[in-house]
Amino acid sequence: MVRNHKLAKHISDCAWGELVNQLDYKCQWYGRTLVKVDKWFPSSKLCSSCGHKADSMPLSVREWTCPNCGTVYNCDINAAQNLLAVGHPVTVGGVREPPLLRKTRQGQKLRI
Repeated sequence: MVRNHKLAKHISDCAWGELVNQLDYKCQWYGRTLVKVDKWFPSSKLCSSCGHKADSMPLSVREWTCPNCGTVYNCDINAAQNLLAVGHPVTVGGVREPPLLRKTRQGQKLRI
C-alpha cells in the first residue's frame, strides 16, 4: 500500500502498531483472543472450499475458478472467508484442532 505515491504518507502516518496494541489490550480486557495473521498468508490464492493453493495470482484478477473443485470465487470474499477460518478453531470429535488444520476430501490433514 505504501508504494502508491498518493497514499503513502497517509498510510505511514496511521500508526498500525498502535492499532494492534489497542486491539490486543481490548481483547485481554474482555477475555477475547486476538489472532494475528502473517502478512504472507495466501488468503486470496487459497480455495476456501477444498484448500487448493493457486501458484500465482496478479492483483488484476478479481474472480477465479479453483482448478481442483471448480468453485468460482470473488477474490475479496474468498480472502475474507479464509481469514475468518484462520481465527476459528475446528472441533473434530470433541477435540479442538488448531485453526489451520483441516481435513481434505481424501481424509488427509492439510497444513496451510
